[in-house]
Amino acid sequence: MSIFSKIKSAIFGEKGPLGSGHFGTPKADAPAPAPAPQTTAAQPAPTPTPAAPTPQAAPAAPAQAVDVEAVLSGIASKKGSDLNWRTSIVDLMKLLDLDSSLDNRKELATELGYTGAKDGSAEMNMWLIKAVMRELAKNGGTVPANLKD
Repeated sequence: MSIFSKIKSAIFGEKGPLGSGHFGTPKADAPAPAPAPQTTAAQPAPTPTPAAPTPQAAPAAPAQAVDVEAVLSGIASKKGSDLNWRTSIVDLMKLLDLDSSLDNRKELATELGYTGAKDGSAEMNMWLIKAVMRELAKNGGTVPANLKD
C-alpha cells in the first residue's frame, strides 16, 4: 500500500468516504438484513403470482464529503496531541501513527510528483503537506483552502 493510501485510509477509513471508518456512516456495501420468515399453522400457503417487472434501483446517494480538518482535529483531541499536523507532514504522519522517516517522506514525495531534491528539507516537507491536503480533497475530502495553498 502506498504511503498516501495509508494516510487516506487513516483519515477516510478503509472504505473511503462511504466507509464506516471515523465517520459513523454505514458502509455502502453492507447487505440489508433479510426479514425473518414467518410461518404459522393457521396461515394458508401463499398463492403464486405472475412475476412483476423488477423496478429500477434508485440511483446511489452521492458520497458524503469527509471533513478532513474535523477528523484530524478529533484524532488529535482523542490522543491529547499537540502535533502541528496542519503545517508539518512529519506531525501529520505521527498523528496517524505512520512512519514519518525520511525514506517514507521520500517515497510520498515520489508518489505525489515532487520534482525538487528529496533531502528532507523544509521546502520538501512544506510541499508535501500541501500536496497531501490537495490529494485528500481530490479523493472526497473537504479541506480548507489555507491547508491546500
